[in-house]
Amino acid sequence: MKNRRTFIKSIAAISAASMIFPLEVCSFPESKNELIGLQLYSVRGLMKNDLHGTLKKVAEIGYNSVEAAGYSNGKFYGLKPKEFKKMINDLGMILPSSHTSFELLDAQKVIDDSCEAGINYLVLPWLPAEKRKSIDGYKQIADDFNKIGELCQKSNIQFAYHNHDFEFIITDGEIPYDVLLNETDKELLKMELDIYWIIKGGYDPVKYFKNYPGRFELWHVKDMEDSEEGFFTEVGNGIINFKEIFEYKITSGMKYFFVEQDVCRKPPLESVSISYRNLSEMLSE
Repeated sequence: MKNRRTFIKSIAAISAASMIFPLEVCSFPESKNELIGLQLYSVRGLMKNDLHGTLKKVAEIGYNSVEAAGYSNGKFYGLKPKEFKKMINDLGMILPSSHTSFELLDAQKVIDDSCEAGINYLVLPWLPAEKRKSIDGYKQIADDFNKIGELCQKSNIQFAYHNHDFEFIITDGEIPYDVLLNETDKELLKMELDIYWIIKGGYDPVKYFKNYPGRFELWHVKDMEDSEEGFFTEVGNGIINFKEIFEYKITSGMKYFFVEQDVCRKPPLESVSISYRNLSEMLSE
């Protein structure tokens, strides 16, 4: 495994100093006609206090798609699935994907509610530590993923998995992430590759795109500070070379991508506004 710092330097260039942009409507680069999405976990605190107002500000920044992270007990952020979908659509955005933690036994209810909300991708965002202690544990996870994927396929929704960095820690001599890719049906499980976390784990996202073409229909786009800590920062203000990575979006199979910043040093809406502006400029070049 490459040393993380060495790897990042080999694929990334340090961007210009951060600029603070006002929270205004940004015109999207028409030549690209891209969707720029936001994972709503980035503004989770604001969502709790003012759901509609926060979504309105996200739309005003320019985001035209969002990924939910607030499903519980049959509701999205306290709203029935169709109510939440309508709120998103009325603000001029789409809701293609949702993060939801669930077990195989609960899958059908989650799938049904996701379909009602018009979601295309049901994404499992995390694996409990007790399930990932060994490669055999990951193989059991892969088996469950295939079963969940079959249920999703019957309901015309795509199942996907979102990584962190722990999937790249060598376990029993193998890379767990590779086990998940190799032990699952490529049609039943797609990957939402978190660009930050795979790099944090010491691996090259482009190499995975080439080795497993078409498996990565969703991306999480977040940047990394140029520091030993490698903390989260706004897209374009860090050291990950997203311009190069986006050149492989067709190889990867990418359909949607979402800006996400787990923790913001600035106010969250300011941070996601900076990421939006930087991405818009990059994609229009």
